[in-house]
Amino acid sequence: MTEGSFRRRFALVVFAAVLLSPVGCDPGGTAPDRGAAEQDAAGKEPPPAPEPAESPKLAEEPAGKVVEVGPAPEGIAADPKTGLVAVALRNPNELALVDGESGETVRKVGLPESARHLDLAGPGGPVLVPAEGSDSLVQVGLPDGRIASETPVGDFPHAAAAAPSGRIFVVNEKASTASIIEDGREIEKIETALQPGGVAVTDDGLVGVIGVRGLTLEVFDADTLESLGSADAGEGPTHVRAGPENRFYVTDTRGDAVLIYSARPNPKQLDRVSLPGSPYGIAIDPRRNQLWVTLTAKQHVVQFALEGRTLREIARYPAVHQPNTVAVDPASGRVFVTGKTDGQLQILEPR
Repeated sequence: MTEGSFRRRFALVVFAAVLLSPVGCDPGGTAPDRGAAEQDAAGKEPPPAPEPAESPKLAEEPAGKVVEVGPAPEGIAADPKTGLVAVALRNPNELALVDGESGETVRKVGLPESARHLDLAGPGGPVLVPAEGSDSLVQVGLPDGRIASETPVGDFPHAAAAAPSGRIFVVNEKASTASIIEDGREIEKIETALQPGGVAVTDDGLVGVIGVRGLTLEVFDADTLESLGSADAGEGPTHVRAGPENRFYVTDTRGDAVLIYSARPNPKQLDRVSLPGSPYGIAIDPRRNQLWVTLTAKQHVVQFALEGRTLREIARYPAVHQPNTVAVDPASGRVFVTGKTDGQLQILEPR
């Protein structure tokens, strides 16, 4: 058989399989992949999901204090009420609870699976742990570290955020859906852009979801679940944070920029701040009106001031190796960066 003949037969087999495949919800009740359908209809192959750059060898000593925290730390959340910092670890899959001032690990909590992103339901916890491999959202109480609930969600939950009403939104990366959680149970699923990789909620209850392959920021009303629309999110967005005045801040990792959006009446890009070096992790300090972003290609963490529709750079600090994630304790102003490669946590007292 010639190569051309083989390709034609293979294409016919794939085409027939597509025609015979069922449409609509799968047997498990997962909503249709709206983002994938839109891409197929446009005749485009969606780009691969962006990833953090591989950090170079340390050229400078990391700023602040560095402590050992455990294997492959990545997800991180800093609680202003207890002063504890929750850090997600792998092999074994655990949540380390660290004293944010001393850097001492107070306790470790076993998890059903690993998590790449963490958030807080509110000051004082619980910690929201999207356990990717177990398709569940785990809520861990503070300061005791007890597991308060474990809720089945969609396929490969990647990030979670809580609305002021108490509703929790979990984006399911492989299902292109978001699960809505109330009182420890899933009450609904909504469709999102292709491969949602980040979610954040404003003080007014507007939910921003980043489609890392759909390349969009879509905004929903947390109460009605109505979509307010979507906006282009650059060349390869990864994470999103909500700020004052219903602003959303997005790291365009592939595009080397931070994108700034207003949310009402529908999402609109206000500015694009160039930031070479593969911007990846992002955190907001709402008390000081500051934004923090990690640059994995340069092994730095960058401090910005929020200035209306744009950002003003304040300072750059040498970071730990492979600084994928950053968090801020708004009570103390301390900044925490995970060094995934060496199992380290950086504790930074900004100037």
